[in-house]
Amino acid sequence: MSSFMLRDVRVFTGEFVIDQGFVLVEDGKIKSVGLSSSIPQLESSVKVYSRSGHTLLPGLIDCHIHADRADPEALPQALRFGVTTVCEMQNELPNVLKLKKQTQEPDTASYKTAGQAATIENGWPIPVITAHDKSPETLAEIAKWPKLTDRKSVEEYLEWTTREMKPDYIKLMHESGTMMGAKLAQPTVELQQIIIEEARKRGYLTVAHATSLQDTLDVLHAGVNGLTHTFCDQPPTQELIDAYKANNAWCNPTLAAMGSLTTEGAATQHKFAHDPRVQHLINEDKRGNMCACMSFAAQHGKVAHAYASVRALRNAGIDILCGSDAAGPAKGTAFGLSMHHELSLFVHEIGMSPEEALRSATSLTAKRFGFADRGVLREGLNADMLLVEGNPLVDIDDTLNIRAVWREGRLCSVYDGVFAG
Repeated sequence: MSSFMLRDVRVFTGEFVIDQGFVLVEDGKIKSVGLSSSIPQLESSVKVYSRSGHTLLPGLIDCHIHADRADPEALPQALRFGVTTVCEMQNELPNVLKLKKQTQEPDTASYKTAGQAATIENGWPIPVITAHDKSPETLAEIAKWPKLTDRKSVEEYLEWTTREMKPDYIKLMHESGTMMGAKLAQPTVELQQIIIEEARKRGYLTVAHATSLQDTLDVLHAGVNGLTHTFCDQPPTQELIDAYKANNAWCNPTLAAMGSLTTEGAATQHKFAHDPRVQHLINEDKRGNMCACMSFAAQHGKVAHAYASVRALRNAGIDILCGSDAAGPAKGTAFGLSMHHELSLFVHEIGMSPEEALRSATSLTAKRFGFADRGVLREGLNADMLLVEGNPLVDIDDTLNIRAVWREGRLCSVYDGVFAG
């Protein structure tokens, strides 16, 4: 793999900013980072590119996607939008194996996964899947899902998923149906505590789905490391903040998805889907899907509650991570593009600085998930990088001025012509 250098570029390392900097890449890793005024002596074979007026960032880490049915477009589309790593939050074994194999190909994002989530009989997300898809193939796949009931079944599930899927973390489902005005089968807090205890024994982080305040409190009290949504049914409380602090837990709020659930995000979804800067990166069907809404919480939720919860958590010092909840069939989302939507909401609705928002999509996510080889532009780490024109540290919307994306030092081929010269 060839070596190259970017110089005369603003560098956001994921931790701090170098106004006029360089990054040297060698064999897919970052060799050195520093000021352009102190560039080391280079071999004649090293290609050097000057990009004044541009900003180089770590590749974005989307800490929440669903590549249902091993969607072959999920990883390539994510990469085109500067997302060099995705974290999947539920998928069946055959799909996980296909996606892991796909990452060996060029032009794909790196793939982390929970594999098959810790589910119960008729619990989330089974009701929402079968409400729209009762095909024999889907019902046969769901029949294979874990039906956890006690410690023995949890131990068997964890032994199986460790052996077959090698997950990067364990996903819990704690959905009562409150946001939908429904009452769904739900694990007991005691069962969730067992799952968390047994996962921790095996060295796994645990993350949990919850979309109501009470569900969130329940699973935090069970000891989970992080939440893969915030809630939209009511405003936040001091009890919520105390529960997050007790666990040192983090929150991935999926605000764009919350806006789709309540339908209040439709106008912003449309804005991002039709941004002229991205039309060559996403097809018409996916644009249309992003403009539609999931609507599950239209009658029983308000996106203002979701925003308020994140503001309160942030003000209390709770880590907020950026993740989209993008999925092929999930209306209001699009792989890769929804991360830019989420970053914009962090700045314009939550009040984060652009730099804080960008840390939430890079170094902070890597730190909280324990990804020691990415998320920061630092010597020895993967050369996962996003080059944009302009300064997203001042205007977060500049993240969509994408000029190049590299995963492990390999340039995404969509940008071959743009980056030449």
